[in-house]
Amino acid sequence: MRVALLQAALIWEDAKANRSYFQEKIALLDGKADLVILPEMFTTGFTMNPTPVAEPMTGETVAWMQSIAEKNKTAVCGSLVIIADNQFYNRFLFVFPTGEIRHYDKRHLFTLSGEREAYTAGKEKIIIEYRGFRICPMICYDLRFGVFSRNVEDFDLLIYAANWPKPRINAWDILLKARAIENMCFVAGVNRIGKDFNQYEYSGHSQLVDYLGEYIIEPMKNEGQQTAFLNKEKMLETRAKLGFLNDRDTFTVN
Repeated sequence: MRVALLQAALIWEDAKANRSYFQEKIALLDGKADLVILPEMFTTGFTMNPTPVAEPMTGETVAWMQSIAEKNKTAVCGSLVIIADNQFYNRFLFVFPTGEIRHYDKRHLFTLSGEREAYTAGKEKIIIEYRGFRICPMICYDLRFGVFSRNVEDFDLLIYAANWPKPRINAWDILLKARAIENMCFVAGVNRIGKDFNQYEYSGHSQLVDYLGEYIIEPMKNEGQQTAFLNKEKMLETRAKLGFLNDRDTFTVN
């Protein structure tokens, strides 16, 4: 499976402008990706003001993602601000080329920014089946909580869509590698760059790490997109040879 990481300087709370930007960038991939990964809150930036920007699942951005996926014959994923049942969610959407949608609501809300007061936390961890891969979606702050990310479902690819700030980018780099090594899976982390409305700075470092913690795509410093091929068969051979996951602990997450 060929995966594309799209790193961008998001336009604050302007869904139309951000959709236009990503539409252009996805078109440049010219069908050379099976899965396109966008950052966290890719239509707005990391806003704690959901009321004016939240969209329903029947809204413009969801329809746009379905259209883009169908037109480009690729799955498209990333998180955005969704309103459902009168509650706001930081929701990761995975849209198949057929238009089918799976979603994950961010479980670990970032207390330091006030996200817990603005949004409702999700509870369910999901696994998505696509092109022979088992994919586990996560959002930003989830990266710090290895228990929730633990590979008890035998997934092959772990995705983190993020708005991870520059002052803590070292933790981002280290934890993405840690999640790959401990879970014996591919890990894709897609972050934004630039400054947001609150003058928080983001340095990107979107990257793709293999199941042994080696870079497939090294941390990206600038705006743009990179693609890479994931070889599942080789990953499974390495898992079987080393057998590390056979010794994992049994536990439940409340």
